[in-house]
Formats: sequence, structure tokens, C-alpha cells
Amino acid sequence: MSDAYVVGDPDGLSPLQVELRDAIARELHAQLALRGERIELADLPEVSYQVTIQVERAMRSWLPTR
Repeated sequence: MSDAYVVGDPDGLSPLQVELRDAIARELHAQLALRGERIELADLPEVSYQVTIQVERAMRSWLPTR
């Protein structure tokens, strides 16, 4: 049994991984809502771009400020 499970994180993810997972899930949920619950192959570049923007924002919050 891993320490992560013992302290209440059954996924065994680090806090950063949890934040990234949640940011990706939120953006995919938003994209699906915008597109009628279906993402067409032609829409993948835009969806990927939007997910990347959300990941960048999540990562920026973890970087130390200068």
C-alpha cells in the first residue's frame, strides 16, 4: 500500500498531477458542452490548444515567482 493511499489520495497522484487532471477535465467538459457533447476530428486542434492553455495556467500557479 502506498503512502498516498494511506493519507487519503486513492489515485496516488501528486497535488500537481491532481491540479493538471482537474484543469484538463474542466476544459474537456467545457469543450464538449460547446460542441453538443461531441468533438469532431476536425475540432481536435482547437480543443488541444484550449487544453494546453489550461495546463499552462495550472503549471504557472506552481512556478515560483521571480
